[in-house]
Amino acid sequence: MRLFVAIRLDASCKDVLCTAIAGLKGHASHGNFSRRDNLHLTLAFIGETNRLDAAKQALGSIRAEPFTMELSSLGSFQRSGGDIWWMGIAENDALSALQQQVAAALTKAGFSLEKRKFRPHLTLGREVVLEPSFNAEAFGKSLPPARLQVREIVLMESRRINGVLQYVPRFVQPLR
Repeated sequence: MRLFVAIRLDASCKDVLCTAIAGLKGHASHGNFSRRDNLHLTLAFIGETNRLDAAKQALGSIRAEPFTMELSSLGSFQRSGGDIWWMGIAENDALSALQQQVAAALTKAGFSLEKRKFRPHLTLGREVVLEPSFNAEAFGKSLPPARLQVREIVLMESRRINGVLQYVPRFVQPLR
């Protein structure tokens, strides 16, 4: 199974992200856009493993207080076949500490995680090709602000069900 650790989003946060996705779609000649149900913030990508119980046990050791995070700016990672568009998260010490704690717990449990620096973002679309006249900065500033109260982290399984990519919760660790 393919696993990752995520923060799920509430409806109001998803509303803002779906507005952003609709705006990007309206100016894109191509793109694979995120489905509303799949919007999340990835804290750690585990990948293919059959060690579900070990991942659950590692996440069960997490101790962190609930906190609030805020959406920030629209941005992209440039790719040759089309860009990855995302919504950033405002700098947040509690989020950074939580991500580091998750990574440490999973590493201690024997999971091999990516070594690159954590750059918190919410993926809106992949392989996106926008018309040259699209003003991303102005569009991003037009989006309403959004905050999310983070009260839990979730171990998710990524799988295709009837050809549709779905993220299935396998374990929830409350923050307290």
